[in-house]
Amino acid sequence: MAMTSISRSIALTPSSNIFPFLPIFPAKPKSRQTHIRCSTDERGNNKNMSERKPSPSRNPRRKPSHGFSRRSVIKKSFSQEQVEFTSPISRDPVVGIIGGGMSGLVCALYLEKRGIKSTVFDTGIHGLGGRMGTRTIDPQPLIFDHAAQFFTVTDPEFAKIVDLWTKKDLVREWNGPIGELDGGCFNPLPSSPPRYIGVNGMRPLSESILSETSMVNVVRPCWISKLEPYNGTWYLSENGKPCGQFDAIVIAHNGKCANRLLSSSGLPLIARQMKRLDLNSIWALMAAYEDPLPIPFEGAFVKGIDSLSWMANNTAKLFGSQSSGPHCWTYFSSAAFGKQNKVPQESIPTTTAEKVKEAMFEGVEIALGLDKNSLKRPFYTRLQLWGAALPTNSPGIPCIFDPHGRAGICGDWLLGSSLESAALSGMGLANHIADYLQSDGICPDDFAVGLHNEFQQLKGYDIGQFPGLEPEIQVNEARDLQLTT
Repeated sequence: MAMTSISRSIALTPSSNIFPFLPIFPAKPKSRQTHIRCSTDERGNNKNMSERKPSPSRNPRRKPSHGFSRRSVIKKSFSQEQVEFTSPISRDPVVGIIGGGMSGLVCALYLEKRGIKSTVFDTGIHGLGGRMGTRTIDPQPLIFDHAAQFFTVTDPEFAKIVDLWTKKDLVREWNGPIGELDGGCFNPLPSSPPRYIGVNGMRPLSESILSETSMVNVVRPCWISKLEPYNGTWYLSENGKPCGQFDAIVIAHNGKCANRLLSSSGLPLIARQMKRLDLNSIWALMAAYEDPLPIPFEGAFVKGIDSLSWMANNTAKLFGSQSSGPHCWTYFSSAAFGKQNKVPQESIPTTTAEKVKEAMFEGVEIALGLDKNSLKRPFYTRLQLWGAALPTNSPGIPCIFDPHGRAGICGDWLLGSSLESAALSGMGLANHIADYLQSDGICPDDFAVGLHNEFQQLKGYDIGQFPGLEPEIQVNEARDLQLTT
C-alpha cells in the first residue's frame, strides 16, 4: 500500500505565546538593526545591488560574501545580520532539506503530499537514515543495528506509518526477552507498549519512505557547507560547488556541523535555538561471536555501570534465538562514559579505541555477574563513536520556522529523543512550510514558530526515549540472572 494513503498530519497553528519576529539582540540606542533584504523587481532583477550572486570560491582566504569578519562560530551565531526575503513566493516552490534521517525524509514525504518538491542532501556513504543505521559486514553476513535499537508507538499519525511498514513486512513486534540488568539481576520490562524493529534492520525503513515519493530528489554523500541568500532564494553549496537554489530550506540535522553551517547564514534566531541544544556522545561496539553467548535475554538496559548502558543480540532479535551461524551483539556506552572518552569521531586514536573496547567488554562481564575475562572474546569487533548521539534538552515543540528567512528546523530533539518524535517533527514542519508557501508570504510573522521557546531537560534512557515505556515503572519482579549453558 502506498504511503500516500496516510491522511491528516500535524497542523501547526501559531498561538498567542509565539512571539513576533524580533532581532536576536536589541540594537544599541544610536544604531539600527541591519537586515539583508532579498527581493526582486517585476523583471526578476535583484534590487539589492550590494548582494552578489554566490559563486565557487577561488580564494579560500577571501572574506565571506556578506562581510562577516573571521570570528568564532558562537559569536557569528549571535551577531549576524538577519535575512529578510520580500520577493514573491514561486508558484512552483522547491525546498532544500539538509539531512536524510527520519525527520528529513518524513518532511520531504509530507511536502510532496502538499504538492511541493524537495531535494534531500545527506552525508551518508552507505545510505540514508541517520540514526536508523544498520551495518552489514560481508561475506557472512554480519548484521548490526548500531544506532536505533527499537521503537514504540503512541501517536496515531506515526501509527499510520508503522501500519504501512507492517503491511509491507518491513517491521514487526520484538517479543524476545527485554529488560533492565542491574547487578547481575535481570528485570523484564512490561510487554506493553509493543516494541517494533525492522525485519531486516532499521535502514530499510528510510528507503521505504523514499520509495513512496516521486517529487523528492536525493543527493548523497553531500556535505552542504554554505547557505547564501540571493535574489529571493537560498543558494546551497558544498565546498564551493553549487548544489542548487531553493525557495525555502530545512535543517534536519544538528551538532557542530549544523552550528557551523548556521553561523554565517543570516538566520540568527534559528542559529541561537540550535546552539541551545545539548547532545550526548555514545560509543557503539559491534561484536560477533562464533557461538551464542549463554545469555537468556535479547536486549537489556544496563544500570549502574559507567561503560555500558545497553546490550542486545542482533541475531536473536532479527532471526530468532535458534539462528545458526555467528551471533552479533551491539553494546552502547553510557552518556557519561562517552563524554569522558570523547575524541574526534572522524579519526579515533588507536589507543582510545582499545581502551574503550576493553572497558565496555569488562562492563558486559560486570553486568552479567561474571569474573573478569571469563566471557569468550568475539572474532569480529567494530567501534563507532556517535559524537552527537542524542539530545539532553528540548523546547518541546514540533518544529522551528523563521518566515522572514524562509527556513526551518525539524528533528527528534524538538519533541524528545525517539523515532516517533523525529517523524512527528518532520510532519509538522512540512505542513507548516506548505501553509506558509500557500499564503504567498502575506503576514509572515503569523508563521513564526519556536524562535524564542526555552529548553527543558529530557528524561529517558541513555540511548533515547521510548514513548509509553517508562523506565521507572516496573511490574515484574527482578530475578537473579541464570546464564544458559
